Amino acid sequence: MRRTIFDLDVLRSFSTGMELGNFAKAAEKLGRSTSAVSAQLKKLEEQAGTPIFRKAGRGLALTDAGETMLGYARRLLELNDEAAAAVHSIELEGWVRLGLQEDFGETLLPEVLGRFARAHPKVRVEARVVRNVELLERVTSGKLDLALAWSDGTATAHCERIGEVPMRWIGPAERSPDWHAASGEPIPLASLEAPCLMRSAATRALDEAGISWRLAFVSSSLGGLWAAAAAGLGISIRTPIGLPAKVRPLAPETIGLPDLPKLGLVLHRAEAEPQPAAARLAELVLQSVHGALRGTAA
Repeated sequence: MRRTIFDLDVLRSFSTGMELGNFAKAAEKLGRSTSAVSAQLKKLEEQAGTPIFRKAGRGLALTDAGETMLGYARRLLELNDEAAAAVHSIELEGWVRLGLQEDFGETLLPEVLGRFARAHPKVRVEARVVRNVELLERVTSGKLDLALAWSDGTATAHCERIGEVPMRWIGPAERSPDWHAASGEPIPLASLEAPCLMRSAATRALDEAGISWRLAFVSSSLGGLWAAAAAGLGISIRTPIGLPAKVRPLAPETIGLPDLPKLGLVLHRAEAEPQPAAARLAELVLQSVHGALRGTAA
């Protein structure tokens, strides 16, 4: 049986087109003609030996094989880019200080730091997991090189809006919440201590919907919040990113709650042109975050 060897340039065009939602945009970003990208996609289907696209209205959607291929394409490209960075930047040295929200501490942080440490063993990384206000204070004062934070509308000198994440009502994974809007009782909320962007968004949505609420549980840490939500002490507000298995997003209509808005996600940099080590870590953070955002969209 002939061994199939996929072309990384083809996989990059495929992955970029799916990420941007448009292969014409992918062609422009990659510096190729649209006809060249179309030829690459045809080559990919030939190599796969099965259709990876199907008609969906006036556009295209992925087949089951296409979904599988996309997952492997992203993994292969990440490994390729990691290898290239390790070879070309083997002497990268220095110290990078990264700050981020608790939501990313158990999901994004280990994966990003693992990849970075393997490629750049001579770089020392200091990571700090704190609340939004402290992240902005530290990056503005130069105590952090990079900070991944939820957007409260505050813009620092060198910030990049990455995308938006849907906020969700959160309840216990194993059973339905004890509260329902039809009961007429105030909704018990489990929240982080103020100031909390998600708590403010939730109470504002409840007030606009005419639903009374009460703070049933307040925690200084995300771990305490998960414990309270899992125990049914109150309904919490968070995004789908970093949810532990003991809690789950709730469908608002099932318990009479209003929909929640999306929350912006921003990468703040202390300098317009960070040192090479900080710039490389920022690249890996952005790659990982974009993967998490694709997961919330799915």
